Amino acid sequence: MHLSRFTYSSDKGLSTPYAPPKFKSPGNMGRIGDGRYPPAEQPSRSSASKRSRTSQFDVGQHRSKKKQRGTIRQTETETETLTLNHTSTSYTRTYATSSTFSYNRRKEKRHKGKSKRTSAEDKRKWVYSTHDVSPYLDRVVFMSYNILGVKNAANHEDLYHNVAPKYLDWDYRKRLIRKEIREYNPGIMCFQEVDCYDDLDYLLQKEGFKGVYQARTGDACDGCAIFWNRELFDLLHEESIEFQEFDLRNNVCQLCVFKMNVKNSSKDMGASNSESISSRSFVVGNIHVLFNPNRGDIKLGQVRLFLESAQRLSLEWGDIPVVLAGDLNSMPQSAMYQFLTSSKLDIQMHERKQISGQIYPSQNRSFKSRWSDEELRLATGTGASHLIHQLQLRSAYAGVPKWGSDHLALVCELAFTDGGSET
Repeated sequence: MHLSRFTYSSDKGLSTPYAPPKFKSPGNMGRIGDGRYPPAEQPSRSSASKRSRTSQFDVGQHRSKKKQRGTIRQTETETETLTLNHTSTSYTRTYATSSTFSYNRRKEKRHKGKSKRTSAEDKRKWVYSTHDVSPYLDRVVFMSYNILGVKNAANHEDLYHNVAPKYLDWDYRKRLIRKEIREYNPGIMCFQEVDCYDDLDYLLQKEGFKGVYQARTGDACDGCAIFWNRELFDLLHEESIEFQEFDLRNNVCQLCVFKMNVKNSSKDMGASNSESISSRSFVVGNIHVLFNPNRGDIKLGQVRLFLESAQRLSLEWGDIPVVLAGDLNSMPQSAMYQFLTSSKLDIQMHERKQISGQIYPSQNRSFKSRWSDEELRLATGTGASHLIHQLQLRSAYAGVPKWGSDHLALVCELAFTDGGSET
């Protein structure tokens, strides 16, 4: 099952350059198809190319009429999206993700059928950009991660019946999350399904991060959280959307404006301070879209508002880059993904239940279902049958083989490029 989760857009070129330390991914949770699989005691192994570096994430590219902007990321299973929206940002690397494990045949025989992984196979590897990004030194590592809510896991034991209870224990999993964070060394992190925020905040403060949290409305106990390295970035603005205010269920999203600290920037200090601040500011968004595959109208409505708000903030702060992360609960081949990447969608050409691609269409279907006026209103906000957004997005993971991404960390490094051209 393919879904996309993380999006970033920027006018200031972002790219993906250096190779990170290799990383073991034990204890992560993932979901394939309609079912979920347990935290991987076995770390994931990547099979991606040397030049482009990606961690399970989509990077999208956003362009206004004047400037190119961004990138989106895609993955199998659930998707997180990353979007860039200025020509001055470009991706340099992303982590390849794999839930496939290989074994050393000799050890397998030696230990009577009990296979052991070699340490090299336990590592996730960066996939590098094919462009030369060496001149661009101002870089940001983004991470998007649905960490699996503690209560969500407890309330859906049927999905994790093959998982030993100790691997679902929050005290165990949070240590693994901290280990991952140290390995990836991200500057900004977007989390979904956070229901132990105070505990997570306390843990990450020790690692040098500050955070903001937005809980879901209704009976849900989890929410979204954005954390940033407090030495590298300053928070300039924060806002959130409670979708229930628009009759779009109890999901939420967050939007923040950050500025890269000048003292930590490699930008020529001869440039004016105001110019430097403007050129190194960007919007970060974080969303967890409704799961229910039958309600494509609700899903589109949530994403529509998310994109509109990100675009508005970008313009209000000087047409700055935009990074959007989250769990979109959609497949890369879906109409939802098509809307993100092509900037438009004719809704009536798609079944409401097929918008996210989570449900495979019937092979004997001879007609398309009609959308009611109310469903169109929820999806578009106006009742029209077409959706359009101002961001032009492309995936940083487009050239990377797909693996499941649900409850696995997605990581991408972006670099600011000077001169207004995306690399």
